[in-house]
Amino acid sequence: MLLPLKQTNGLRLKTLSVLTAFALTGCSLAPELPQTPATVPTEYAQTPTDAAAAQVADLSWQAFFQEPRLQQLLTQALAQNHDLKLAVLNVERVRALYQISDSNRYPALDLSASQSRQRLPADLSQNGSQSGSAAIQQQASVTVGSSWELDLFGKVRNQSEQALQQLFASEAAQQAAKVSLLAEVATSWYSYTSNLQLLTLAEHSAASYQQSLQLTERKVALGAASELTLSQQQSLLANSQADVARYQRLLQRDLNALQLLLAKPAADLSAWLPTAQESLQQSSLQLPELAPGSPALLLTQRPDIVQAEHQLKAANANIGVARAAFFPSISLTASAGTASNELSGLFNGGSGSWSFVPNISLPIFNMGRTQANLQLAETDRTIALETYQQSIRQAFREVSDQLADKAGYQAQLKALQALERSSFHSKQLSQARYDAGADSYLQLLDAERSWYSARQQLTTARLNYLQAQLGLYKALGGGWQEQQTQTSSTTAQ
Repeated sequence: MLLPLKQTNGLRLKTLSVLTAFALTGCSLAPELPQTPATVPTEYAQTPTDAAAAQVADLSWQAFFQEPRLQQLLTQALAQNHDLKLAVLNVERVRALYQISDSNRYPALDLSASQSRQRLPADLSQNGSQSGSAAIQQQASVTVGSSWELDLFGKVRNQSEQALQQLFASEAAQQAAKVSLLAEVATSWYSYTSNLQLLTLAEHSAASYQQSLQLTERKVALGAASELTLSQQQSLLANSQADVARYQRLLQRDLNALQLLLAKPAADLSAWLPTAQESLQQSSLQLPELAPGSPALLLTQRPDIVQAEHQLKAANANIGVARAAFFPSISLTASAGTASNELSGLFNGGSGSWSFVPNISLPIFNMGRTQANLQLAETDRTIALETYQQSIRQAFREVSDQLADKAGYQAQLKALQALERSSFHSKQLSQARYDAGADSYLQLLDAERSWYSARQQLTTARLNYLQAQLGLYKALGGGWQEQQTQTSSTTAQ
């Protein structure tokens, strides 16, 4: 029994709706993610007891780097650094790839219009044995077409998921590059400040030893000083001159690093660098104390771990794509429009046209390529899992190392501060005893040498402690949570 036309159209629409719903909610052949994270201790061996210490996720980089000129330098670095620009461009590239992949989940519509005219000669227009005459044929059409692959086995959806996870991974890589850049610029800036202070101390000492040497040479000529005293003066001067050359070299290396990180010449950096006199106030430079929290927090605090996690999810989704290749692929192509042999009759009644072309494709034999693709996808996921676990272990070690360095340098800094104060007091006492004639000049020179060495060690210890704090800030994720929130809102838009 034939169904009425309206009932037939309703059945077609119902069937199409069922197919659409099944395609949108079809099965996914991607496996469950393996639950085998790297084993980490429940707490760090070196845990600060400072109750005022802040969580790194609660500190923006502006709150951590509080020195005004350093903040300006970091702002310039974030705007000018070429590596960071490449990371941003890579995110834009992967976002476009995701949009391309995700668009395959939905039907594609296109509109086409055409008109053709053709002249046929008489011998081609003949009808049977009768000779025809030359004729001109023309045709005009307007068609709306659609093509869509039914995602019955989740291939298209898993391709979209794989692209989405790659996008999240590239965003995490961008944040990791930003954290690394902030730490590198700050480390170079503090190193420049420290080496400038050491250079200033060495130049002052060299100038002082030069004056003392000239005075001693005159005393030796008059017989008022011994050759041993002169030799000691020459040794001190040569040592301080060697220090001047060494710190000038290190200072230039720091400047070279800043030029590379900011992509600016040295002349453009002078406004953000301390002067020689300001470098002597390095002891006032401080960074906020950080609380490391539990090791489990690293899974969300470190952008490189988040990147590895999303890469693992992308590799897992790719297995679903490889598995779906074993099953039939069904695509629907349909078009509807109007056609006429006259342009004026294009939209007249009875000129409508339509076509519906379903297509099914089933792989039969391809020399094991489909199976090899599946094995490749499974191996890639195993590699991604190992990379994820290694990232967790590496992150835990870096935090532990920085906590150990910070505690060790803090204790060393306190001891060297006491040594510097004691050496300065000894130098003052030796100067007073020399002026009173109670001590020889050699004893005064030895006290000056000890004080100079103590100041050098103290300056280096301050730099080491600052670098340990910077290393801990970077190892904990560098305030990435705030940056992650901003990135997520941008992605949602």
